[in-house]
Amino acid sequence: MSYQREFEKRLNIGVVGIGSHAYRNILPAMHYLPVRLTAFCDLDRELAERTGKEYAVRSSFSSASQMYESEDLDAVFLCVSPEKHPELACEALDAGLHVWTEKPPAVLASEVETMIAHRRDRVVVVGYKKAFMPATRKVIELLAMDDHGPLKGLSAEYPMTIPSDGRSVIEKRQAPNWLKNGCHPLSLLLEVGGPVAAVTMHRGVDDGGVCVLDFANGAVGTFNLLSSRRRSSERYAFWGNSHITIDNGLRVTVHRGIPLEYARTTEYTPPGMDTGKVTWEPVDTVATLENKALFTQGFYHEMRYFCDCILDGRLPETGSLEFALSVMRVYEAALVSDGGRIEIN
Repeated sequence: MSYQREFEKRLNIGVVGIGSHAYRNILPAMHYLPVRLTAFCDLDRELAERTGKEYAVRSSFSSASQMYESEDLDAVFLCVSPEKHPELACEALDAGLHVWTEKPPAVLASEVETMIAHRRDRVVVVGYKKAFMPATRKVIELLAMDDHGPLKGLSAEYPMTIPSDGRSVIEKRQAPNWLKNGCHPLSLLLEVGGPVAAVTMHRGVDDGGVCVLDFANGAVGTFNLLSSRRRSSERYAFWGNSHITIDNGLRVTVHRGIPLEYARTTEYTPPGMDTGKVTWEPVDTVATLENKALFTQGFYHEMRYFCDCILDGRLPETGSLEFALSVMRVYEAALVSDGGRIEIN
């Protein structure tokens, strides 16, 4: 782990969009990245200038194209709305820059295909934080072991609703919460489960329901949309040769069980350390980095991965535009399913 001031080689970067999310999460994460904050861009140029003074950034713009023409940049971070991401990303790619963009990268899957056409040899990473967060990476590591994998099934429980008229959402190029935040659990499920072959959306009351995902590897997943108005909890489960869960994005548990003889076993604490549950979770009584939200939620990891791909001269796999396209296709299939099975090529 290094801090920005400690890296010998750093990337000159611009940031487009200096709103609340960028100010609370993206800019603070820059302290831990091999970057040199060079320029800020926002439609509210005065906001960009004020924020620039805080971060010792001397150049501020209200036009991204002007920023690209005026500054010697290696990469750009896009922190605006999904409606604007495709245009801004293609503009940056055409200027020869590497691009990190917040999720979702677009409103329509076809717009991601356009971004791919403009990418050429540039690095593009989409900030699907739940695909990068430590809990997800731990599950992937465990499922690669014979004791736990291969993956046979998975599920998600997440506070979410889906619009009742999905076709209209696509036709009108709308960006409902099913896109803006539903992509979080979808990206986690696809990162662990791999490509999806078919989607079936069963609607329930209050625009909730269950999205069934048939994965290409034979695993079956369910995304349970919790339509409660209160945000309660978030839970993911994975099973192969063992049962693994993620609770609230923080606690990873392997449920190993105990030796059991029905109607005979009287103790749930058999000898030794090979049974029961194994859990990893933050020790939040200590003010160290691994307990901070920037690290537990995956912000740092997705942004560091982007920088490392550029510096190492390699194309990304996690969070790539191809991965983003897969997520967008599942999102759109669920919108139009209406109880029918939608095949995904």
